[in-house]
This record gives sequence, C-alpha cells and structure tokens, in this order.
Amino acid sequence: MNRPLKVIIVGAGIGGLTAAIVLRQIGYCVEVYEQAPTLRAAGSGLSVMSNAVAALSSIGINLKLEHFGAPIKCFEIRNAKDHLIRRLPISEVSSSNGFDSVCISRKALQDALLQQLDKNIIHVGAKVTEITERDDGISIRFADGRETCGDLLIGADGIYSFVRDYIQGNKPTRTADYICWLAITRYQHPQITSGYVGHYWGAGKRIGLIDVGGGEVYWWGTANMHIEQARKWQGNNQDILSYYKGWPDVVSDIILQTPSENIIAVPAQDRPFSSLWGKGRITLLGDAAHPMLTSLGQGAGMAIEDAAVLGHVLRQPSDPIFALRQYERIRIPRTEILVNASRKLSGIEQDDRFFHCLKRELSLRFVPKIKLRKSLEESLNFAIGDLDLHTI
Repeated sequence: MNRPLKVIIVGAGIGGLTAAIVLRQIGYCVEVYEQAPTLRAAGSGLSVMSNAVAALSSIGINLKLEHFGAPIKCFEIRNAKDHLIRRLPISEVSSSNGFDSVCISRKALQDALLQQLDKNIIHVGAKVTEITERDDGISIRFADGRETCGDLLIGADGIYSFVRDYIQGNKPTRTADYICWLAITRYQHPQITSGYVGHYWGAGKRIGLIDVGGGEVYWWGTANMHIEQARKWQGNNQDILSYYKGWPDVVSDIILQTPSENIIAVPAQDRPFSSLWGKGRITLLGDAAHPMLTSLGQGAGMAIEDAAVLGHVLRQPSDPIFALRQYERIRIPRTEILVNASRKLSGIEQDDRFFHCLKRELSLRFVPKIKLRKSLEESLNFAIGDLDLHTI
C-alpha cells in the first residue's frame, strides 16, 4: 500500500490518546474523535504502574511521567484504627523492572499525552451515531452531521462505548453496590511524604490518600451502598465524613478541607468480561474492551498496554485485519485475569462482616514476603518477549 493506513480512534481518554501516540509513531495517519465538547479531565487521580511504563518503552515511547506525577516510594495499608497492616513492596518490584510506578492526576496525565500529539488530529463534540463497514474501509457518521472514513476503527470510548455496543449489542453494566468518592486537593500532612500511598481498610468502607506531585493529594473513599442510592448521591463533604467517624484525623481533615463541589461521586461498576472485542476492521481498547473495578489500580495500565501491543502488531501492516485479531488474541487472556482479580479483590476489601474483615487483615499481615512479591510481579511486569509476535 503506497499511502499510510488511516486509523480512526473513537474516544480521547487515556487509551485513545495513547493509541494515537503509538500509531503515529509507527507511521499511521490517525484521527481521534471525542464526544465531549472539550478535552476536560475529571478532577481525580490514578496510577500508571511500571508494567504500563514498560509497555510504552517497548515501542520507543517515554512520557517522562515522573515530571508530571509522583513515583511511588511508600505504599502501606492500615486499618481504621490507624494500625499498620502491611507495607507493599510496590517500589521495589517496580524498580527491579527498571521503571517507576507513578501516581498522577488525570489532568497531568492528559497533559503528558497531549504533549506528544498534534492537537489538530483531535476532534471534540463528535458523538458517533453510525458505523458502516465496507470491503475497502470503514465510515463513521456523527450526531452533528460530520462524517469520516478510514482503514481501521479503534473503539476507545469507555465503559459506555458505542463501538462496543456495535460489536456486542447493548448490555447493562455490572454493579458492585458501593459508591466511590474521588477528589484532588492541595493538602500537607507529615504522613503524606513524597511518593506516599496509604490505603485504610474498614468494615464495608475504605479510603486512600495518595501524593500525585506538585503539592496535590488525590484521595478516594468507598462505602457499601445500594446501587440506586449510589447513583443518586447528592451529599456533601460532611455527609461523606459521617461514614468515617472514629477514623484517623488525617482522613477527616482531608475530607473537610476538600470543597464539596470538587468531590466526584460515582457508583462502582464494571462489565462481565467478554472475549468478543472486534470484527473486520474494528477492535476495542481500554475500558471499552475490559472495564474493571479499581482495586488493582490497573485500569489506566491495561489501556496503555493495549495501545503498546496494538502498535507492535501493526508495525508491519501487510494484513491489518489479521493484526487486529492477533492483538485481541494477545491481550484477552491478561486483561480477563485482571478484570476478574479486581472484582474478587473488591469484594474482599468491601466486606463488612467482622470475622471476614479480621481474616482479611491477618492474611495480608502474615502472607510470606516471597508470595506477596510474586503476586505483585504478575501485574507489575510487562515483557515484550511474552507477546508471541512471531506469527504476525
């Protein structure tokens, strides 16, 4: 083919922007379409673990996230009485891979990604209404009448993906009967040192305090709650604080210091895993393919890994449709494991039964170090040698 292949990416979140960077790096023409009217990152944070950084490095991309966020230096889990349960060797495992795991605000990560792209390829206010497949390409129509066409379509449009519905049919999300509160605030406390991550576990509720760099702290909280109540939540910071009475002062302080209007409330949800990601010239990526609960902190990492693997299989596009199926074959086993592991861990973390909570705490406190490290390595490692690319 004399001209570069053109890839249409639907969705300008973490997965979509990363895929655009990767595909442009290997010589593709890329257009990104986002249904939101602006590229505005929600006021929350996330982790980009070492496996995701390694995945990008494997295809020659370095976002230098240490300049945008805070590499993890200390990761500890405490109970509601502020007793240390266990420090996790996240930093040590990450360093042994040669890459840091970084906590970062969504806005800072978006900025890091956009610095790698020509913003002229990103089109906002573009809600997809129609997908048409042809023998020689694919066409997309948007709600405002715009149209575009290309050789391949990547659906990176999140948990409510239009592209996913086109492939799989419209199916409901899977709820978890708890609420998540998310916020970023400027906050100083001697406990929250550079690169600090602290998770507190209680009965049916948790909270996390995370340094994301630049004097900002990302905090999240969860509480068991029926899905309908979680969806209709209209409470303020005082209401949130009522769930954490008797918890350490640092918890109440950061909740009260955060203006109520800066706190995002979302019901916890994912989707049952599906191995049907694509057909023909279409495939899925990130939350459109495998939305997961947040317990493993790997939602962003899996989207970034997806983009890197997609780049590897499309480096030599003699048969791009076959390459998309190879991408799916490579990615489906790993993402299925992590989606299911995230849901299982979420159930353990949100348990509100006394003896189950006690067992949870004792199990983590006394798990052998080598077993704990091995468990972490399974998610934090990314090796290009594992991709089995020889058949592409």
